[in-house]
Amino acid sequence: MRRSGEWPKTSYQVRPLALAVCLAALAGYVDALGFLFMRGLYVSFMSGNSTRLATDLGHADWHAAATTATLIGAFVIGVILGQVIAARNVALDLAAVGILLAAAGGLYQLGFPSAVTVLMALAMGMENCALERDGDVTLSLTYVTGTLVKLGRGLAAALQGRDWFGWLPYLLLWCGFGFGGITGAIVFGTWGLDGVWFASCAAFLLIPASLWLCRPPPVA
Repeated sequence: MRRSGEWPKTSYQVRPLALAVCLAALAGYVDALGFLFMRGLYVSFMSGNSTRLATDLGHADWHAAATTATLIGAFVIGVILGQVIAARNVALDLAAVGILLAAAGGLYQLGFPSAVTVLMALAMGMENCALERDGDVTLSLTYVTGTLVKLGRGLAAALQGRDWFGWLPYLLLWCGFGFGGITGAIVFGTWGLDGVWFASCAAFLLIPASLWLCRPPPVA
């Protein structure tokens, strides 16, 4: 039996860590673009948006509350769609993410910035389901608070001598998200929201990786 906090050893039990870190980096990149463009709102970090929605409602700022609620709703719809698609094929889920991000880039060029961030939130909701397995999402790529909680628990287990390296995957996920965020901030400084095109390309490039990394082991 696997000990608490220990990363499963079988690649088919949980999506491989390398793919998970790449997806976390993609989420951090897109979230940074959305955050800088929206000046304080997120397209993947819904805990922060929920706090913002509550404060907007408390201040009776209905326009801001509507904007935040729209992003939250788009994210949830993305999760619903992603769960249905990823349960059938992870590659299709990543393709849908890539298409949505490309559509966001196209709408930005056409002069519809508000629709761009909604599509970005929709895409991030779908990406969270890319690691879906048997009806369950094994890792939530944009729930960084949960990742840090698991990191802390893993470190506590290591200090107690129960599991020396169970914390390492969660540290890598957090670093991947942070690296993506840093990259997104740098890209935004040069290309602005046009940087979403790079995210779309990254999603498509991860499709063959997902097909290879997430395939089941050969039958003995």
